[in-house]
Amino acid sequence: MALSKTQQNKLIKGCLSNDRASQEALYKLFHSDMLRVCYTYLNNRELAREALNSGFLKVFQSIGNFDDRKGNLGGWIRKLMIHTSIDLCRKELVFKQIVPLNDEAEEIFITPNILERLHFEDILASIHTLPYSMQTVFNLYILDGLTHKEISEQLGISEVTSRWHLSEAKKKLKALLEDSPEERREKRI
Repeated sequence: MALSKTQQNKLIKGCLSNDRASQEALYKLFHSDMLRVCYTYLNNRELAREALNSGFLKVFQSIGNFDDRKGNLGGWIRKLMIHTSIDLCRKELVFKQIVPLNDEAEEIFITPNILERLHFEDILASIHTLPYSMQTVFNLYILDGLTHKEISEQLGISEVTSRWHLSEAKKKLKALLEDSPEERREKRI
């Protein structure tokens, strides 16, 4: 999805002047990738589409804030989509405050032979079986590389709660991923 500087500037300029053709072109260019981003955080297709549309509305409203010296347009849009998805997720679920974990929380390890049997779809489907709160913390920590402090600020939860959700998500995923593909499909049905 590499745009030349000229193409990018033309799209941005068109969006700034509310040119519908430019907005449509930007939407079509990033639609599928951004829908995947939203679906990563919201395992419900309707909620993911809602986040996508709200996110693009934010993109069009704030495109004047985009600074190409700080990154590329796709990365900037992705960040808006993540924040929009998290906001919607926050509305849809309530994060529980959890009993603190001890500092030596066990590290969850998945053996290589399990990983060899997995496909991306299996992993994504397994992640989507997690409760929303665990899924969100897992995605933010593992996929987006946020710290527990950043996650706690984003979601309005404590760092301890963030750590607990991540630990529980890893335990549940490990148990799910150790099953055979047939057993995983049966659990999702």
